[in-house]
Amino acid sequence: MSAVSSRPSAPRRPGTRTGLSWWAVALAVVSFGALLAVMTAASTARAVSAPQSLAPVLEFLARLVGIAG
Repeated sequence: MSAVSSRPSAPRRPGTRTGLSWWAVALAVVSFGALLAVMTAASTARAVSAPQSLAPVLEFLARLVGIAG
């Protein structure tokens, strides 16, 4: 006994679209480009010391969270 391997297609309503919109493709392209730019910039990044006015605030937050002893 063999099973049916295909389903009958449902009738389409008039006005329904099955393709991607232009903005969906554009969003994927922009997202890929932004990710590529971030990855490229990260490979050339260097460590930068925090400004002296910001260092005490970061130390306080680290002690508050429990990161630094």
